[in-house]
Amino acid sequence: MSKPSLRENLLAAGRDLLWKSGYSATGIREIVAAAGASPGSFTNHFGSKEEFAEEVLDRYFAYVGGLVDEALADRSLPAAARLRRYLDAITTKLETADWSRGCMIGNFSVETSPNSERLRQRLSEIFVLWREPFAACIAEGQATGEIATDFSADDLADFLLTAWQGAILRMKVDRSPVPLERFKAILFATLFGRRASP
Repeated sequence: MSKPSLRENLLAAGRDLLWKSGYSATGIREIVAAAGASPGSFTNHFGSKEEFAEEVLDRYFAYVGGLVDEALADRSLPAAARLRRYLDAITTKLETADWSRGCMIGNFSVETSPNSERLRQRLSEIFVLWREPFAACIAEGQATGEIATDFSADDLADFLLTAWQGAILRMKVDRSPVPLERFKAILFATLFGRRASP
């Protein structure tokens, strides 16, 4: 009788370790030990640590994509309300980690992009894909006059994601939600709360 695949155990254990310790401080030995697997089992499923981390990252992005869809899908709400709904949902999730864990995409961007071209390229692709549903929502708000039209929907979506990641980084440093709430207050009092010019 063949042994069950340890692939999912490795991915789950590695995800937890990457959250806790980061990419550089997480070794294959630690991942294998946390998964209760033999040392050779890692190379049976993954060609490298980079390949493994990319899959963990892709799974995390799929999870985040579900949160985006859930927050932005209700078109009975105004566009800005849907955008706020997403940011508030993420704020709640960040609170469960006592404001210390942040976003895996942001964490990987800071830590791996200078040293891993493979992960840097994947992160760049993720940001482009991540921007799309936000840009679509912002464009709806611009069409109704709810959101300012000084900048394109794509530019505003890029700004939203980039500035939000910066607020999360500051949140981790301060172990406080204040940077997140400040960002939301300014954003929705200006770009996402100011009617477009006639």
